[in-house]
Amino acid sequence: MDDCISQIKQFVTEHTTGLTVVFIAGAGLFALRRHMAGGWCHSKARLDGKTVLITGANTGIGKETAVDMARRGARVILACRDMGRANRAADEIRKRSGNGNVVVKQLNLASLQSVRALAADVKANEGRLDILINNAGIMMCPKWKTEDGFEMQFGVNHLGHFLLTNSLLDLLKKSAPSRVVNVSSLVHESGKIHFDDIHLDKDYDPIISYSQSKLANILFTRELARRLSGTGVTAYSLHPGAIRTELTRNMTQSLPLWKLIMYSPLMLLWPFIKSCEEGAQTTIYCAVDESLQNINGLYYSDCAPKQAKLQACDDAAAMKLWDISASMVGLA
Repeated sequence: MDDCISQIKQFVTEHTTGLTVVFIAGAGLFALRRHMAGGWCHSKARLDGKTVLITGANTGIGKETAVDMARRGARVILACRDMGRANRAADEIRKRSGNGNVVVKQLNLASLQSVRALAADVKANEGRLDILINNAGIMMCPKWKTEDGFEMQFGVNHLGHFLLTNSLLDLLKKSAPSRVVNVSSLVHESGKIHFDDIHLDKDYDPIISYSQSKLANILFTRELARRLSGTGVTAYSLHPGAIRTELTRNMTQSLPLWKLIMYSPLMLLWPFIKSCEEGAQTTIYCAVDESLQNINGLYYSDCAPKQAKLQACDDAAAMKLWDISASMVGLA
């Protein structure tokens, strides 16, 4: 034993510099991982007797949000396009949460007909709707079109949720106090609403399109909050953080090779970015935290309010976007 201790002491003495570097590097990586993990929702609020609808809840942060809502006792509706994956996710959510009251309903946000059908189903068969979480999205896809001819990212990320929310407002008001949570992104900061070419037909770029759609989420939230003032329905938008999800699956199809090569070094950060459970925390916070009950229309990141960029605070643009969106989906 004494020889072993002596050898260890000798090793430490001979490799002091190397061990110091390893220790500092390890501590730095640990600190980076903790920083990237972000905030955590600590609310213990129960949702017994309440109903939560989450779009895109069969994978990623949507599924983790659904697990949390179910653990709190809510009836959880998974509104998803792929019914096979949604049913498998529902089975997993029931097992992980211990709550059997998890149901699946079909929703294709790229089809206004599908959005209307889901809204009609919910209004006919659900007695209440306490929390609507507009989580589903598509990111940096090629120049695809929705069933109704809209640019895919704007159509799915904004217009589909715009129609769904408006179609369910009466039920949300009936269930007040209730909440609408819109999952946006930090990339809104580089976004602009191209009112003169909203489908980017003149010069499509997947990143510009995605940024526009995420900016639209925040502007929609601001105008929705203004219109719902005094109704007991509150609205929130949020940036969930950089997360290990399937959302980037379309990038290889839409980005040129040189851009993929340029972004490839970012893959080194993959082990340090948020897990889906960590990424769901701000959504959960906006959905349940008691301190937000009388707050309306703000933007959040890491479970705290965050100042959105100037273009996301433009109330005139928010009103204009609302009017254009309403006309596009047949609400005008």
